[in-house]
Order: sequence, then C-alpha cells, then structure tokens
Amino acid sequence: MTAAPDHARTVAVVTLGCARNEVDSEELAGRLAAEGYQLVDDADGADAVLVNTCGFIETAKKDSVDAILAATDSGASVVAVGCMAERYGSELAGALPEATVLGFDDYADIGGRLDDVLSGRPLVPHTPRDRRTLLPISPVQRTAAVAASDSPAIPGHDWLRRKRLASGPTAALKLASGCDRRCSFCAIPTFRGAFVSRPPAEVLGEAQWLASQGVTELVLVSENSTSYGKDLGDLRSLEKLLPELAAVEGVVRVRVAYLQPAELRPGLLELIAGGGGGIAPYFDLSFQHSSPTLLRRMRRFGGTEDFLRTIERARSLAPDAGFRTNVILGFPGETEEDVAELERFLTEGRLDAVGVFGYSDEEGTEAMRLPGKLDQAEIDARVRRVTDLVEELTAQRAEDRIGDRVEVLLTEDLADDEGPGTWLGHAAHQDPDSDGTTTVTGVPDGAVAGRLVTAEVVGTDGIDLVARVLVPAVTPAGR
Repeated sequence: MTAAPDHARTVAVVTLGCARNEVDSEELAGRLAAEGYQLVDDADGADAVLVNTCGFIETAKKDSVDAILAATDSGASVVAVGCMAERYGSELAGALPEATVLGFDDYADIGGRLDDVLSGRPLVPHTPRDRRTLLPISPVQRTAAVAASDSPAIPGHDWLRRKRLASGPTAALKLASGCDRRCSFCAIPTFRGAFVSRPPAEVLGEAQWLASQGVTELVLVSENSTSYGKDLGDLRSLEKLLPELAAVEGVVRVRVAYLQPAELRPGLLELIAGGGGGIAPYFDLSFQHSSPTLLRRMRRFGGTEDFLRTIERARSLAPDAGFRTNVILGFPGETEEDVAELERFLTEGRLDAVGVFGYSDEEGTEAMRLPGKLDQAEIDARVRRVTDLVEELTAQRAEDRIGDRVEVLLTEDLADDEGPGTWLGHAAHQDPDSDGTTTVTGVPDGAVAGRLVTAEVVGTDGIDLVARVLVPAVTPAGR
C-alpha cells in the first residue's frame, strides 16, 4: 500500500445513484480518513474530488458525466469511481481525460490510488470484465472464495471503516452485493458481480455502530434483498436477522428495500407485514411491469394476478402496509394491450409510490438485441401517460389514509417556518428518500430527530401526508 501523504490532503466525495452507492461512498470515505485524508464538503479548494458514479440507465450515466465535468471546474484532481467507472473503465478514461478512472479493485487501496493521482504518478485504467466470473457459479461455494481472497474484488465487502457523510436519523445498511438474476434489460450483474451475502454478525455489528452514530432507522439495501442467505446455506437468514436488527439498542425501525416478487417467501412476507418489534410493514417490490407476456421477454416471472394476490395477502395481515415499485415503459415488443394490463394492475394495486422509467438500450444486455423496438417518441408518450396515472393513483392512495394512525419518524424541526411543534418526517409506508413525507403538528417540546411519534392523518398534498400528534405521542429513541 502506498504511504499516506505527509500532510493532510483534502478530498470531497460526490455520490450519484442509489442508496447502495451511498454506502460505498461512506466506506471509501472511511478508508480515506484512516489513511490520512481530510474529508471536506465543498469541491472548491479541495485537493481532489471523488465522484462515485451511477451506470444503470442512460440518464444516470449522463448525470455522472455532468458531475465529473462539474468537478473539474473546481480545479481539483478528479477521480471517477463507482458503477459507471467500473463498467466502462478505459473507454470512459479516453472520453474524459479530465478525470482518473478507477475500478472496484482499487477500493482496497483508495488512499494509495488518490496519492498516486495527486503526486502525478500515471495510472492505467482498467479494462472492464464480466465480474460474474470472479466467483463460483454455486452460491454456497462463494463464502469460502470471498474469505480466501486478499482483494475486495466484490465491491462493498470491506465494511470495517465506514464514515457517515450524511447526518440524520436514517441510514442505509448493505445486506449483500451483486445479483444472480438475468433480467434481459439489466447490465448490473456484469459489473457488480455475483450475489454475495454479508455474514449476519457483520450486519449486526454495523447496525450497532450506526445506532451509536445516532441512527434510529435502518434501511436494508442490496441488489436483491430476497436472495439474502442463499450463499450462506439458509434461505431464511433474512427472517432470522430482521428481529435481531430491530432489537439493536437505539434502533426504532427497520425497513427492507429491493425485494424481488418472484423470491418473496411466505415467511418473509408474513414477518414484514406483521410490522411488530420495529419492522416496518413496507414492501419495496421490483415489479417492472405486470403483463405476463412482456415479463417473460424481460426474463422475469409473475403478472398482474400474481402481484395482486401478493399485495392482497400482505394487506390481509397489515391493512396499512406500504407498497412501492418501479415500472419500465417501452420495452421491446410492448403492445398497447401490455400497457393497458400495466394500467389495470396499478389501478387495482393501489400502490403508495411508483417510479416510471422509459426503456433504453443497455450495452451487453439481451434486450438490446430483441426485435420490436419502439420509437423514442412512443416510449416518451407512454411514460407520460403512465406517470399521469400514477400521480393520480398515488394521491388517491394518500387520501385513503386520512383518519389512519401512523408512526412517524421525525427528521426535521420546522418550527422556524411553520410554527412550534411542527416537524417533517416519514411514516412506516414512506421510504426516507423517495416515497413522500409526513408533516406533523402538535409535537411535544423536547422532541428530537430520530424519535417516533404517533399521529392521525388529517390531510394530504399529493403523496405527502399531514398529521396531528396523538397523546401519548413520543416513543423514546432506543426504546
């Protein structure tokens, strides 16, 4: 490992993309801090800017390129890491000579690599490879292979020096890395690699550390959380882990993100829907579409009726359970009948939040070679059509909650703008980043961010709720 600089050099970290990327950035920040670098918020005046890129869809890649170019305006040395940097490697380096491009294999010695950049030592950008080939095909053989490796070839499997970059009472906690699914539109497995679970003891240890940092809500993330434990020899690992995480001192709520509908086991559904002991009755289900015919072209399973039965089963156990999903419009071969089927599902499913995306070709995916490509104008029209429907439906779903009792995690005191006792927060059915908010009035004096309050929903603004505290209201952090 290259020695740390003799004087503290400064580095700003810029993160794009999902919560998984946010965790990676905090792990990189922790390594840099441990190796003598000073973390700063502003790129202006920093010695270096580390841009953690997203490479999932075309718009995300454009945002990443824009962020890299913007960082160069600061005059700092710019280093690109993350999914886009790993996926394109030397190609991205050639297109953006303003930045140094590093891959996942550089993460273990990120301080040394940054020192090389700042000292003017040349680095050869990596040639991308299919990271699925780095581990055995059999999931149960992967744990030993990862343990035997002296390089964190699987990004995210060095969790020991994480440093929080964001304040606030919620934080993402990574369960696993990689994905074994072969959805025809998705390139993520090729650059994130095969699915590898973190050992439960590690996850618990990090949860305890996050709680010591003031986190009271954990959001469990991965490429596919329902696969957790399959490489550990126990598909019920998540069902066993969730109550243990919820019991961590200081934690008042745990929610699971990135669930695959085809892998949602009855026991896991029942545990999440039960909502007891601090587990949020919240289902972030990656439906992507609901037309059975189109889903098969996507190399996915299920359809409208299967998905509605899943939702019905969860609501039979937890009538107020939250549901969110993402859907893709304009996939090759999508017909008007397919779109109508999706609209039927969304209407009958009464979901709380839906992300609507237009299909775009991704290099290296099966879908790129499929016939039946739609014109971009038609894709855009379908996105607008379904987006308008979703906005109407999710607003109606929010209105359905008027009169309900909700448990709201307080995040921001609005007293200066809205008057004493007014806070912003999110209920159990609202993801902290993407599913709307709840404004709460009547919060008792002495409340702090991270506390739960019990409130009654009295109004809505789109998908956002307005609620009034009920007494007794405040649940102490840490129970």
